[in-house]
Amino acid sequence: QVQLVESGGDLVQPGGSLRLSCATSGFTLDVYAVGWFRQAPGKEREGVSCISSSGSTFYTDPVKGRFTTYRDNAKNTVYLQMNSLKPEDTAVYYCGTPSIATCTRQYNYWGQGTQVTVSS
Repeated sequence: QVQLVESGGDLVQPGGSLRLSCATSGFTLDVYAVGWFRQAPGKEREGVSCISSSGSTFYTDPVKGRFTTYRDNAKNTVYLQMNSLKPEDTAVYYCGTPSIATCTRQYNYWGQGTQVTVSS
């Protein structure tokens, strides 16, 4: 069964850093893409980044240059390194997979989410 579990969310000051982890099971990272999304209260869920099964990475404009996604294939874990955090980064962060190799808009498996709070 495909499962994803996020961890690493915390309270951090503006300008600080966090690393989120997405532990996966039921597939290997050279088969499925894994993306990161976030949702703040009262706002729509928005895409953050994605890493394809071939290792190609993509980022949306609000986080480009500050966030990096990478993976440890042996651990079946995808990471999101977040630097230079801003208050507007505050959200619940989710990882998901479209259960295909490429990064798309259709994700059918999700983790439970982890809270990131950037407090000024």
